[in-house]
Amino acid sequence: MVQEKEKETEKGKRPLKIKAKIGAWWKSTVLPEKESVEENVSDILPEQEDGAEARKPSRRRTKKTPRKRQVQKKPPVKSSEAPGEEEGVTETEKKVPKGQKTRGKRPRNRSGQEKEKKTGEKDSPVSVQSDSVKEDVDTKGETSEPESKEQSSKGREPSKKKEAPRPKPVRKLLINAEEPEECRIALLENGRLESIHVSSVTRTRTKNNIYKAKIVAIEPSLQAAFVDYGTEKNGFLPFSEIHPEYYKEDLSDRARELVEAQHWKKLNIADVVEKGQEILAQVVKEEVGKKGANMTTYLSLPGRCVVLMPGSDSSGISRKISGEEKRSRLREAMKSTDIPEGIGWIVRTASLDITKTALSRDVGYLLRLWEETKKKGQSLEGVGLVYEDHHNVLMFLREHFDPSIVEILVDDRVAMDQVNEFIGLLPSKQKNVKVRLHRGSRPIFNQFSVEDQIESIYQPQVNLPSGGSIVINPTEALVAIDVNSGSTSKGKNFEKSIFQANMEAAGELARQLRLRDLGGLIVVDFIDMRSRKNIQAVEREVKGAMKLDKAKVDFSRISKFGLMEISRQKLGAPIEAGNYRRCEHCNGRGSVRSIETLALFYLRRIQTGASRKPVNRIECKFPLDVASYLLNNKREELTIMEAKYEVEIAIIAETTMKPADNNIVFHRKEKDVKQ
Repeated sequence: MVQEKEKETEKGKRPLKIKAKIGAWWKSTVLPEKESVEENVSDILPEQEDGAEARKPSRRRTKKTPRKRQVQKKPPVKSSEAPGEEEGVTETEKKVPKGQKTRGKRPRNRSGQEKEKKTGEKDSPVSVQSDSVKEDVDTKGETSEPESKEQSSKGREPSKKKEAPRPKPVRKLLINAEEPEECRIALLENGRLESIHVSSVTRTRTKNNIYKAKIVAIEPSLQAAFVDYGTEKNGFLPFSEIHPEYYKEDLSDRARELVEAQHWKKLNIADVVEKGQEILAQVVKEEVGKKGANMTTYLSLPGRCVVLMPGSDSSGISRKISGEEKRSRLREAMKSTDIPEGIGWIVRTASLDITKTALSRDVGYLLRLWEETKKKGQSLEGVGLVYEDHHNVLMFLREHFDPSIVEILVDDRVAMDQVNEFIGLLPSKQKNVKVRLHRGSRPIFNQFSVEDQIESIYQPQVNLPSGGSIVINPTEALVAIDVNSGSTSKGKNFEKSIFQANMEAAGELARQLRLRDLGGLIVVDFIDMRSRKNIQAVEREVKGAMKLDKAKVDFSRISKFGLMEISRQKLGAPIEAGNYRRCEHCNGRGSVRSIETLALFYLRRIQTGASRKPVNRIECKFPLDVASYLLNNKREELTIMEAKYEVEIAIIAETTMKPADNNIVFHRKEKDVKQ
């Protein structure tokens, strides 16, 4: 066997490889352990104190050692090409482990060369080969026993310590219900706002409510119907959301089978339902802007553990519950609840650790609720509300409570009673949460620095830790999010700085979408990156951040223009909808025309009216800034206009007028003309 050994030379020279032929080591046997071995070992490698230099081989002995083979020069080999070499293991540092066999002779220098020393420097150690199982080879070709794992690790570089696991986040729920007009619920994770729910008296929420409605219009081109359910705007009911029980009685069996088999596109909605027909409809998506609410006749009654679906035969268990044993147990428990035929069900994630008794209690409550809703719908004359879903503390706890919440703080006793009632229905494993009444002198949200975080939700710009920012602009068609580098790009490595800004924006935009409850189509304009590896890392970061969202989210890859398209389910109206109103000055545009532009616009209107005879006086009332501009900057034009058309022009400043308001009156001899 030929063993290659790489030795270092002077600085600037190429390393040399020395081949030394060793005997048939695989035929050698392990010598029996003798008492003289320890003495020989101690003679060869005497023990040294800490910090002492390793014993060096004698120069005289090394020079007398005859060379067995001629030195052959070879090109340098990369560290990856020499698997036997390991850093930090040196020939002089390599000690014989306790219990290891040796021949009792001083190891000779096989290369026949001596390591050269630099002037003023000590001898540097020579690296040797070492494998996972190392073997010491003596000059006669016999081997010793393999070292243990602990022994083989001696002399190597200390391995990097594994990072300590991150501590579990501390999640708290704050409920501010002091004011009767508004109830606010905030979920904090390590003091940072992660979710906010606001219910106001002036902001009525209709999602999940069930109404007795009437079909008032059928649009065959849209394959949909419009229904009146007691509000100002009619609801939108697609053909695919109409339950077969509302089909016409004279509908042929073949047509009914086509529709029930979800081949409803082959039929016309006008052949299935009729105008004036009464139905029970549930709100799926609330009104947004000028668009009415989306409705469905496939009803569902959500509970804490189960969702009942009257008129359906389907059943299922949440995908988040894994394990066939757990799923089988829940399936058997649902069968024992004796749910009537024609009512489907879905077991929610919250029922993972629930007992059979608690599950039966939840199902029984929902069945009684459905009977009351059905009776009220039959007895109600006209259209109106027959079932109202909880839109307060109970609804939030039902949908968003998580066993990881360690504490719930409430500032109102009535709300605290609701919380305790809800906690009492939970499984024993989920009752570890503490419920306390806040009695501090400061308001509960100020106590935990939540007010400032809530105010930032209403701002279009969100700052990032590295100096960048994201700008969020909701529009009628979509939500546009722009990522700005800001001071991040001032670093030396531009690509690295841009990558850092995009990574921070990826995590923050997911949080902002949850806080602002923005849904629909969302387009994110990331800063352009050249590295495909960085682009994929940003995509993974977005995917990981979106896992915390309870809404259904889908997104595309970053395109060549740096854009990512995101589709997010609308769980409700955006938080701004109930807390902001349309601006009276700009009518929702976000800007108004400049003073100069308005002044010139009014001046042209005055000239057009003066050219119409007979007009002898023009009286103009404008906002203060517009009137001042006309009188100070356009007085000469007004004087020329008065002489040319023989009219009197009066400019009056009104301090109470809005920027876009005006009142121009053209006086004639017979009657007044307004424009």
